[in-house]
Amino acid sequence: MLCRDYLYQEVEVLIDRPLGSQHPQYGFIYPLNYGFIENTVSGDGEELDAYLLGVFEPVERYRGVVIAVIQRTNDNDDKLIVVPHNVDYSDEQIRALTEFQERYFNSVILR
Repeated sequence: MLCRDYLYQEVEVLIDRPLGSQHPQYGFIYPLNYGFIENTVSGDGEELDAYLLGVFEPVERYRGVVIAVIQRTNDNDDKLIVVPHNVDYSDEQIRALTEFQERYFNSVILR
C-alpha cells in the first residue's frame, strides 16, 4: 500500500515515543505521541510512522483516522497524520505541530 492509500482510513497506531518522551538518539522531547502502524513497510524499510495529533496525554496505542500524509521529498520516510474521529487540522497546523522533527526535511502535505 502507498502512504496516500491510508488517507481517510481508520488505523491503529502503536506509540513507541509517547508525548513527553525523549528521542533515544537526538535527545529532543516529543510534544505529541509518535508511533507506527504494525505490519506495514515504509519507503525506508521500517514500519510506517505516524504522528498522533489531538490526543493530549501519553498513550500506548490509539485508533484514529488518517487525515493527511507528510511526503518527504528529500527522504524516503513518509509520515501519516492520525487524529481522533471528527477532528481536523489545517496544513499550517500540521506543519507547526510536527516542526520539531520535520524541520530537517523538505516535504509536501497530501490530502
